[in-house]
Amino acid sequence: MLRNFSWNVWPPNNAAALMRLGVGLLVAANLVTAYFVLRPIGGSPDELRQQAMEMRLQIRQQQSALDRMRLLSGKVEIGRGEGDKFMSKYFLPRRTAYSVILGELDQIADQAKVTPKEGNYTLEPVEGSDTLQMMQITRNVEASYENLVRFVNLIDKADRLLIIEGLNVTPQQGGVKLNVMMKLDTFVVEDGSAR
Repeated sequence: MLRNFSWNVWPPNNAAALMRLGVGLLVAANLVTAYFVLRPIGGSPDELRQQAMEMRLQIRQQQSALDRMRLLSGKVEIGRGEGDKFMSKYFLPRRTAYSVILGELDQIADQAKVTPKEGNYTLEPVEGSDTLQMMQITRNVEASYENLVRFVNLIDKADRLLIIEGLNVTPQQGGVKLNVMMKLDTFVVEDGSAR
């Protein structure tokens, strides 16, 4: 015989229905719990160990990179200080550079017993710098060979950065003296830029 079956079981009206509902809820809770045991939210213990190892490796690499950057930063600061010291010692302010260099060349000429003649200068910008310029000095002198060698040697040992770009030597008629046209280079900074 066919039983009359109704899908409308809510609210459960007898103890057996309540038991079936309770068992169904427990089975569902066990399935959810089993899923989280097998697939934890943060990952399995092996996955967590692997992530921890990768993070430790990344920390070591980052620490090593940080140490290298600190070392480089220290070297840059040392280089900047030495560069500033070099510029203040060897580069003159533009306003006074020509007179100072000319004075030093005259003093060196007196020591070497060389007769200074006329001279001039030009300024050219240094590519890549807003504050530096190269001063090209052309200076004529009259000297004997020995005195010229002494003059060049004293220029080489001067306190200022003087670069001898060229010497053009011509002998005077009927004498031991030489006419010398020198080209010298030095660097100057715009006023207020020297430290």
